[in-house]
Amino acid sequence: MQETKVLRNVVLLGQGGTGKTSLAEALLYTAGKTSRLGKVDDGSSVMDFEPEEINKKSTINSAFHHCEWKKHPLFLTDTPGDDNFFTEVIIATRVGDAVILVFDAQSGIKYQTEKIASLITERRLPGIIFINKLDKERADFNTTLAAIKKSIPLKPAVIQLPIGSEQNFRGVVDIIQGKAYYFEGGASGKVKVDSIPADLADEVQMARNELMETVAETSDSLIERFLEEGELTAEELQEGLKHGTKIGAICPVCLGGATGNFGTELLLNTIVDLLPSPLERPAEIGTNPKTKEPVERRPVPEDPFSALVCKTTTDPYAGKLTIFKVFSGTITADSSFYNATKEISERFGQLFVLEGKSQKPVPDAGPGMVVAVAKLKETGTCDTLCTEAAPVVLPGVTPAPPVMSYAVTPTKKGDEEKVFSAIAKVLEEDITLRLSREPQTREIILSGVGQVHLDVILEKIKRKYGVEMECRPPKVPYKETIRGKTRIQGKYKKQSGGRGQFGDTWLEIEPLPRSSGFEFVDKIVGGSVPRQYIPAVEKGIVDAMDEGAVAGYPIVDVMVALVDGSYHAVDSSEMAFKIAASMGFKKGILQANPVLLEPIMNISVSMPKDCVGDVIGDLNSRRGKVLGMDSAENRERIDAQVPMSEILRYAPDLTSITGGRGTFTVSFSHYEELPAQLAEKVIATAKAAKA
Repeated sequence: MQETKVLRNVVLLGQGGTGKTSLAEALLYTAGKTSRLGKVDDGSSVMDFEPEEINKKSTINSAFHHCEWKKHPLFLTDTPGDDNFFTEVIIATRVGDAVILVFDAQSGIKYQTEKIASLITERRLPGIIFINKLDKERADFNTTLAAIKKSIPLKPAVIQLPIGSEQNFRGVVDIIQGKAYYFEGGASGKVKVDSIPADLADEVQMARNELMETVAETSDSLIERFLEEGELTAEELQEGLKHGTKIGAICPVCLGGATGNFGTELLLNTIVDLLPSPLERPAEIGTNPKTKEPVERRPVPEDPFSALVCKTTTDPYAGKLTIFKVFSGTITADSSFYNATKEISERFGQLFVLEGKSQKPVPDAGPGMVVAVAKLKETGTCDTLCTEAAPVVLPGVTPAPPVMSYAVTPTKKGDEEKVFSAIAKVLEEDITLRLSREPQTREIILSGVGQVHLDVILEKIKRKYGVEMECRPPKVPYKETIRGKTRIQGKYKKQSGGRGQFGDTWLEIEPLPRSSGFEFVDKIVGGSVPRQYIPAVEKGIVDAMDEGAVAGYPIVDVMVALVDGSYHAVDSSEMAFKIAASMGFKKGILQANPVLLEPIMNISVSMPKDCVGDVIGDLNSRRGKVLGMDSAENRERIDAQVPMSEILRYAPDLTSITGGRGTFTVSFSHYEELPAQLAEKVIATAKAAKA
């Protein structure tokens, strides 16, 4: 088993395009784990191996790998930068012991990075800031550092300064040791030591003074010494930096260029020297599933085994792979564990560490390690694994809520079963995906966190399971109701030789308050309609309500009273009265001022303050009603109610309005009357579809 005190479990984070995957590739190559430097652009990356990722040149799924540096095992997790896959980031930070937050020196900081930085702060994760792409055109270290200080709630501690810029970026100065490290050629990742360039001496001294002040503020003893002496030794600076990093008070800033493999040797040294081992992380507080009492699990091999499933992958040939992080205790291959979330035991064979899309068998695993087992039947993402003798349920994560939906149907007739089977397997992999059936429209609805998310899912289903689906916006489940009252006769008489059919009803129809449903009242006196036929009258009305009278949508919020009628001793039957009531009800609805009702949704939109006017204007254009606003730091939240028909494709529209900085949640509120001019269009469309 890996020795816990030397192990490092690190998650690479950052907005899309910062070069996280390229950095992971460079770290693995510099550490000697891979024999060539994988590139995202040419599809040779070991971390982005799914065809969808290769095509898009972008990470979609968290990927796992490991290497060793200076006898320290490093477990690396590479995460997506697209907001559609933010739940992958949430889960990765739940099981990581430390992070590397990657910034692009060419471009600014987007809201995605602000969200990630808030997550790091919330989880109190130690981290390193890595400013990437300093070897590229328009790269600017000082501008990027200023943006970091302004935009995110992490405190940067600059420990390196760049030597040269853009294509002349050739090394860094180590501020603590007072040495210059120049990058060797050939993308080896290696460096050679030399003296600091004379033209950087003043800048290095200023940076050292600032670093001493930043580090001293993390410790009472250091601040006291710094104020007395005005100086910290290299050893004090190093120890203070290590302490401040591990408690999350500061984030050391390292520099480089991942695609050219610049700065990775120094970054690996920083990971080993400054980031904590699992032993230095706080204990996990879970719940005993039987007693509901709190349970502590320390990150040591001696405590009972506990782990959290962080990912599930399925393959049509290899089956299911369950990936989990061990928080406490040890686990060995060819054994079993207890799934405390689902209260079941599962056996497994080999235990693996992951190497991108490949797996390497290991005999056992301890705290901090991310490992996998194959072909579990019941276990899913965010389930807690433990021993049955010492059960515990660890806190999981709340996935991002679905905000966009497609109605899906198989392209080929007869593929319905294949479609459901494929979607079921993808649901095992992706906890943000939802499958539901809309009872009114009878559509199968696939819901996700955005258009990119759903498009990727559909590509994956087609590739993995050979099933193609047609997708369209879901039908809006309109309803029909009335505003007036009427009294109407429904009469059915049929004579075709032999026994005929006869049913005669008089109905009074009137509206009920919204959301009241349906009420049937029997007001027959004197037996004008025999008792045995009255249930058939109600059934005929209920069936007619489902079919609608104006545009084929269900009728709601009406009261119907059966007040009179007549019957024939021979020709009357339940069927005749059912048909008579249905005919009378449909005619009566058309006389009682019928209207269409549309579903109104509650929507809560979060965005930067500078987008408020545009978002409110857009909601107003969608017939929305703003109910209130709430401020938090640099963001605003708008609560509103908007017709469902107006926000079926709101996710990409909000992205466009806010430059990707807006998020929203949506839920059903109530039904309201559809304005007459819009109702006419809906009715015309419904009639055309029926024709």
